[in-house]
Amino acid sequence: MNNYFTSNTYHTPEDTPRALIDRLSFKSSWGFHLLFLKTVFRSWYFARQGIYSHDLWVKTSHDIFRDIERCGGRFHIEGFDNLRRSPDPAVIVSNHMSTLETMIFPCVISSIKPITFIIKKNLLNMAIFGPILRSQNPIEVGRINPREDLATVLEQGPKVLEKGRSLVIFPQSTRRPRFIPGEFNSLGIKLAKKVGVKIIPVAIKTDFWENGKMIKDLGPIRRHRPIYITFGQPLEINGNGKEEHRQIIDFIAGEFSQWEEKQNSDQIRNQEMQGDR
Repeated sequence: MNNYFTSNTYHTPEDTPRALIDRLSFKSSWGFHLLFLKTVFRSWYFARQGIYSHDLWVKTSHDIFRDIERCGGRFHIEGFDNLRRSPDPAVIVSNHMSTLETMIFPCVISSIKPITFIIKKNLLNMAIFGPILRSQNPIEVGRINPREDLATVLEQGPKVLEKGRSLVIFPQSTRRPRFIPGEFNSLGIKLAKKVGVKIIPVAIKTDFWENGKMIKDLGPIRRHRPIYITFGQPLEINGNGKEEHRQIIDFIAGEFSQWEEKQNSDQIRNQEMQGDR
């Protein structure tokens, strides 16, 4: 398995070359979308042939990661050592903003700690993404009845973890442009407690890739917005898990707030510099 990230942090190099199609598209979003769809259709073909292995999933995820960089995306990732600190399978919980994290988590996380996702059932019915997702044996939930989802995860989750794969959960019911703590459920806490594994929080800010109005996964890209991902320290669930749930929410909210403040200050500084010219 390829380990694309060997240190504790990763920052997109300033001299990353732009893709030719990005230059030809005059930095419009369609150039990136063509690169993305090329990788998706290649993955779909392999999945339909029954040869879309976990390692190939990681590789194609890295292809998308690199295409994002080649179209102006700037990654700032911290806390890889927190993934390495817990060598056993874990429950990984993250806030959810866009298509970006679902596309690049396989290479960012799974090259260190093999994963699969807990996903909505309706995604498996999609003509293109369905075969790709099914190939990685995710856990399907309806996102309609929380009790049914909890029962499904508590039944199937232990089997996935026992086979050596960590489980990625987005405890929010849908993608959100902001982090709303009240929408962040404790499904991951309950699973980690039942199995006796650690839980790793992930804070993300991925509005570089916005949700689309007509096709949700093909929204515009915003090159002026950096991409932030931070992995928190692994937590062991004690008691009913309420304290760990609070720590996770505080961690994500704190990281998100810092990133927004930095992004706002950078925008103000850029505007002032342009005004001085």
